[in-house]
Amino acid sequence: MNWDDVRIFVTLVRAESLSVAARMLRVEHSTVARRIDGLEKALGLRLFDRLPRGWQLTAEGEQLFVRAEQMEEKANEFLREAADGGRLSGAVRVSAPPTLSSAFLAPKFASVQEKWFPITLELVGETRVASLNRREADLALRLGRPQDPGLAARRLGTMSYGLFAHHSYLERHPPQNWRFIGYDDSLHHAPEQQWLEKFAAGRAFAFRSNTLSSLCEAARHGLGVAALPHFLASTIPDLAELTVEPMEARELWLVIHPDVRRSPRVRLIADIVADIVASSEQELFRTAI
Repeated sequence: MNWDDVRIFVTLVRAESLSVAARMLRVEHSTVARRIDGLEKALGLRLFDRLPRGWQLTAEGEQLFVRAEQMEEKANEFLREAADGGRLSGAVRVSAPPTLSSAFLAPKFASVQEKWFPITLELVGETRVASLNRREADLALRLGRPQDPGLAARRLGTMSYGLFAHHSYLERHPPQNWRFIGYDDSLHHAPEQQWLEKFAAGRAFAFRSNTLSSLCEAARHGLGVAALPHFLASTIPDLAELTVEPMEARELWLVIHPDVRRSPRVRLIADIVADIVASSEQELFRTAI
C-alpha cells in the first residue's frame, strides 16, 4: 500500500463523484477507480459500495476515512516542514476574495515588487474559503474574524462600504422607484447584502451576481443601487454615493498556518500584506459622507 492511494481515497470521499475526483487529481476517472480497487485489495476491505447512482462509503470506509484525514494532515505537516524555508526564494500562495485580489492587492504588490523579489507570488482570488490545513494556500486575507481552529490570525484593519448608483440613474429615478443590485443566494449571508436588503425595504432587485466586480459594473452602467466598498467605487467617477446610515465596516484578517509561519519567505509576504493594508487605511475605510 502506498500513500498516494490513500490520498486518492480521501479526494474521492470529499468529491463524492469519480468524475469530480478525477478532475481534482487531473487523471482519468478510470485511474481513480483502479487505484481504489488496488487499495481495497491491499487492505482486504471494501471501502465503497458501487451503486448505480454513485459510490457510497461502507461502514469500514467511514472509519478509515477519519484515519486517512489524519494521515493527510501529517503528510502535509511533513511537506511544510521539509520545504526549503531558509531562503527568500520559492513560491508563496496568497488567497483572497476575488475583487480584493485583483483590484486591491495585485496593484499594491506590483508597486513593492522589489521587496519580495525573487519570490514567486501566487495570488488566488476565490469566493470560497481556502483550506490552509490542506496547503491550498500559505496565507489568506479574509473578511471577518476567521473561525478555523489551529490557525494563527492577525487583524489588519477595516473596509467600509457605501451605497452607490450612477448619477444619471439617481436623476431619472426617485427613491421610491429605485431598484437594487446585489449578491445572489450563494452570498445572501454577507453582511453587506443583509444591509442592502434592509435598506431596500421590499423594493425590487434588478440584478444579482456572485462577484463584486459584476455588481460594480452593473452600477456603473446604470442598472440600480449597489452596496460597494469605498476603495472600489472611488475608482469610478460617475458613481454617486447616497447619504445613508453607514454599514458597520468589515474587518480584514490575515490567516496563516503555524507550520509555515516559520518560513522567512512566508513571513515576508505576510508582513508586506500587513503593510499594504496599513498604508491604505484611507483608501479602504472612509467615514460616512
